[in-house]
Amino acid sequence: MSQKRRSNRTQRLAHEALVLTEEATPLTREVVTAPFRLRTYRLIRKIIIGFILVSIANVLFSYFFYTPKMYRILRDNRELKIRYRILQDRIRTAQQHVDEIRHRDSYVYRSLFSTDTLSIPGVWQPYPESKYAPMADDDYASLMIPTWRQLDALARTIYLESVSFDELQQLARNKEQLASAVPAIWPIDRKALHNNHIGAFNPRRFHPILHRIVAHEGIDLGCDRGTPVYATGDATVEIALGNGYNGGYGHQVLLNHEFGYKTRYAHLSDVLVKPGERVKRGQLIARTGNTGRSSGPHLHYEVIHKGIPVNPINYFNRNMSAEEYERLMENLRETNFEKY
Repeated sequence: MSQKRRSNRTQRLAHEALVLTEEATPLTREVVTAPFRLRTYRLIRKIIIGFILVSIANVLFSYFFYTPKMYRILRDNRELKIRYRILQDRIRTAQQHVDEIRHRDSYVYRSLFSTDTLSIPGVWQPYPESKYAPMADDDYASLMIPTWRQLDALARTIYLESVSFDELQQLARNKEQLASAVPAIWPIDRKALHNNHIGAFNPRRFHPILHRIVAHEGIDLGCDRGTPVYATGDATVEIALGNGYNGGYGHQVLLNHEFGYKTRYAHLSDVLVKPGERVKRGQLIARTGNTGRSSGPHLHYEVIHKGIPVNPINYFNRNMSAEEYERLMENLRETNFEKY
């Protein structure tokens, strides 16, 4: 009997143990799973915190210290500035050479051919600011814009000299004809001048009545009515008007000397040539008068080069000594022969 009881007890204990085992299995799983999630969360948190700390350290280091990449950028920027400075120096050197050529062109080559300094309208006007606007916001605008301005100025000078030398080349082929065509003598006898009275050439003359700039594009030679007027160079008569007001010029003659030169003789009393007629230097073409917008007998004389009036006095210098030329320039005054 006792043995049977022991057997039943053993079976009951075994059954209870089995039941306890089955109940404990889920709990064990939960206990094992919970620490794994916790460890994963902690690991991720450490990674994120570490990333944030590294980023902050990198920003602080970059702020107080240069990184290798920043060193490369700074080196490249310094090299860029140096190259711009070198380019500007080279442009200045080239500009100096071109200016020397231009000086020889104006005062040596053109003097040999007795021709005026070349002037192209608008060539010296600066480019509009809109051309440089795309560079204005650049970090290196202070270097880029002045450099481009230098290049533009150099290009204008080179263009001007290119045109000038093309013209000189053509003049060289026709030097003999040019020498006879350039206006190079006085249009009247100097002895006929009244007290060396010459009204000055003044393209920027301020009008005393209209109170604005009104150019006086020639010189006025005070003399008696009927004084002979001579062609100052070989030419073809382009205009010969012996009547009418003609815009204030009165009776006038316009000669075309070719090579870009024209001369005008105005306020005449008599016109002695006809349009299309060929005249020689020193040939009588008219007589002085008081026609048109004139307040007294005189000759209004203009020299026009490539459509632009130039100072005729500079051409009188060809047959005058330096002292005579200086005295003449001192005697020039504002014109008082023309009514305004």
